[in-house]
Amino acid sequence: MDLQQLRCFVATAEELHFGRAAQRMNMLPSALGRFVRLLEEDLGTRLLTRTTRNVALTDDGVVLLKDARALLTQADALAVRFRTRSRKGATIIRVGAIDSAAAGLIPKLLKDFRKRRPDATIQLVEDKTIRLLPRLLTGRLDLAFVRPPKDANKRLEFLFLFFETAVVALPHHHRLASRKMVKVADLKNEPLIVPERRSRPHSHDLTMKLFAEAGLDARIAQIAEEKQTIVNLVSAGLGIAIVPSWTSRLASRGVRYVRLVASDMNKLPLAAAWSRGTRDPIRDDILKMLRADLAAYAKEA
Repeated sequence: MDLQQLRCFVATAEELHFGRAAQRMNMLPSALGRFVRLLEEDLGTRLLTRTTRNVALTDDGVVLLKDARALLTQADALAVRFRTRSRKGATIIRVGAIDSAAAGLIPKLLKDFRKRRPDATIQLVEDKTIRLLPRLLTGRLDLAFVRPPKDANKRLEFLFLFFETAVVALPHHHRLASRKMVKVADLKNEPLIVPERRSRPHSHDLTMKLFAEAGLDARIAQIAEEKQTIVNLVSAGLGIAIVPSWTSRLASRGVRYVRLVASDMNKLPLAAAWSRGTRDPIRDDILKMLRADLAAYAKEA
């Protein structure tokens, strides 16, 4: 029995779906299933019952889930503590960011921070919130810019920064592409390309809420996971998409971005996150600079 087997079991037990658990673990379902089977063989018991439609915990699985969560929490805390000790005096900080923040906030933030701390090196990782937060917990990242989840792990601390607004991505030849601004009502019956909800709940729900607010049904034509893929599909004329405003800075040949008429629903929260109870002088300098200049950064969102 090893920690990776336990992580795969916990993910499967919480999702009760091998596909979603594999996505959460950033691995293939077949590989995840193999780790779970090895754990069952090591322990000599069935932990999950599997059918073509359902996954359920056995009695032994229920017992192990509680203990496995506690063990993984201790292991992650131990890793963070020793990685923090080894980094004392280091001038490298590992920063994670979701794609729109990496395109919009991060370039300006890093430019400003280098003036403040020219001795510091920042290693940047771009990924989704659901993959960045576990890296904070295991000490592989020191700071991350994410969409704050509704049920955040208590071992993480969050600093809300501001709301990013959304725009409409349209093929350049679209009938609305020459507009300076559109209403959601203008998008009635348009085929929509939306992100997969499991990996990008804020962006997915924003589209649904905006259409519901307008009294319209969202006509979903395609689901895609990556923002760049969504933009490429728009460019190919497969539909339109409501995307964070900073997405307009991604490479997007053949795509026009048009502002949406102001709405209370048009809000995508952005927050800084880090492991609670840890100390890092470089990270704290970045947070101090953010707090001091937050209004200036928010203007561009």
